[in-house]
Amino acid sequence: METIDRIKQQIADNDILLYMKGSPKMPQCGFSAQSSQAIISCEVEFAYVDILSNPDIRSELPGYANWPTFPQLWYKGELIGGCDIIMEMYQKGELKSLFAGEE
Repeated sequence: METIDRIKQQIADNDILLYMKGSPKMPQCGFSAQSSQAIISCEVEFAYVDILSNPDIRSELPGYANWPTFPQLWYKGELIGGCDIIMEMYQKGELKSLFAGEE
């Protein structure tokens, strides 16, 4: 399967998907750590893809998403944004509201 097709499939298969460095339990950068903790705090299940162990996704996703950095949060097929946006939404209570229908 082509990398872009894999990315599209991952986004389609998971309502909440975080492309990050490492995993939620062992993040490999501060931005990924902050982002995953904010989502965990919303008490929703989410999927993640470790871009460090998927270099093809790491190189292809920024072009597909038109977003240059990681982490990237996707919700129901739409790119929400990176760490700054995730944290701003979390602090305003908007992230939990966005996910409210996922319980």
